[in-house]
Amino acid sequence: RCSTKLESMGFRVGQGLIERFTKDTARFKDELDIMKFICKDFWTTVFKKQIDNLRTNHQGIYVLQDNKFRLLTQMSAGKQYLEHAPKYLAFTCGLIRGGLSNLGIKSIVTAEVSSMPACKL
Repeated sequence: RCSTKLESMGFRVGQGLIERFTKDTARFKDELDIMKFICKDFWTTVFKKQIDNLRTNHQGIYVLQDNKFRLLTQMSAGKQYLEHAPKYLAFTCGLIRGGLSNLGIKSIVTAEVSSMPACKL
């Protein structure tokens, strides 16, 4: 229940931030351009660094990888926190989903943490 609340808060914040960040930019050509904007400009403004890796299957699925995610760096790299780490990414998932929503892309954003402090969204 808390994760859902955090995700919806992130969604609203993401919508507002994208509105503010894109007010002076040209229209995006396609979905890939939007994802590049999210990885470079949006992520840099919010987390002070670019996404480390963006992958796609060219069928609408994108994987954003941050090898040193700021919200996870303060947690221990031990295995005991690994299962709880995705809970800390609920707000960030909402942030991305809200931003994409305002850019006209309906999406499902999930988080995966296989080793701390790296994450895939």
